Formats: sequence, structure tokens, C-alpha cells
Amino acid sequence: MNFRSDVYESDEKLVRDIVTSTGFFNEEEINIAVELVSERLQKGESSGYLFLFAEVAGVTVGYSCYGHIAGTEHSYDLYWIAVHKDYRGKGIGHQLLTASEDDILKRGGHRIYIETSSRAQYDPTRAFYLSANYQIATILDDFYAPGDSKYIFLKIV
Repeated sequence: MNFRSDVYESDEKLVRDIVTSTGFFNEEEINIAVELVSERLQKGESSGYLFLFAEVAGVTVGYSCYGHIAGTEHSYDLYWIAVHKDYRGKGIGHQLLTASEDDILKRGGHRIYIETSSRAQYDPTRAFYLSANYQIATILDDFYAPGDSKYIFLKIV
């Protein structure tokens, strides 16, 4: 597997395809994922959005998007990490997460925050973060909707 950090116009479609394939996100969320790619294309790194794309045999199969949290010294948010459904269960997500953490550390980051939903469909997502040594920092009840809380995970690197 190879990783690339350069962002190309074709990544807008790739990100849409990857995020849509997961079956986890609604149209608004999918559009937000693509908007972050568009903003990065327009503003470069000054957009605050950094990307890593995972490629297997020349095919982009997953990506992460993360950035420094404004007003903090060493804290980063991992906004998105997704692997195309056809490539899930092959360890790509863990490799992509590790590569993202390595880049964050190289940039001076030491605290990585990730948020996700409490809905049952996100049980595997929460288990994934716990298996990568993230801790539950807090749970915000009814954040997204009644009965849909926000889990905030933290890893100190």
C-alpha cells in the first residue's frame, strides 16, 4: 500500500465514492466530505485540511482528513477516515490511521481527537478506535439527535 498527501481534483469524486460506499453517511455528510477536498484544492494547506490517500495497486481505496485545532498548541482533529467497502477488513483502516498519526506527530501534534455517533451502526467504528488505543474522552448525550450521542475519542501520541 502507498500513501499520498497530494490532493487532486479527481479526489472529489473518489472521496464521494469511498464515503458513499460505506453506507454510513447521509447525503449532507457526504457533501461535507467532498467540500473539505474542494476547500483544500482552493486554499492548499492554509485550508486547515490535511489528507492522506491509501492506494492499493494504483487504486485509491481509502482516505483520512485531519487538521490542527485552531487555538491549540498540539491538538488535532481527525475529521474523516474511510475505506471503500470493497477493501474493508484488510487492515487498511489501521494502516491509514497509523500513517495519519505519524504525520500529525511529525507536525508537532500530540493529542488527536475523533468524534463519532452512538448509533448502533457505529459500534464497529467505536471498536476500531478503541482497538487503536484511543480512549473515550467524553460522551455528549443527544448531540446529533435525541438518542444519538456524540462520542469523543482521544489519543495522546
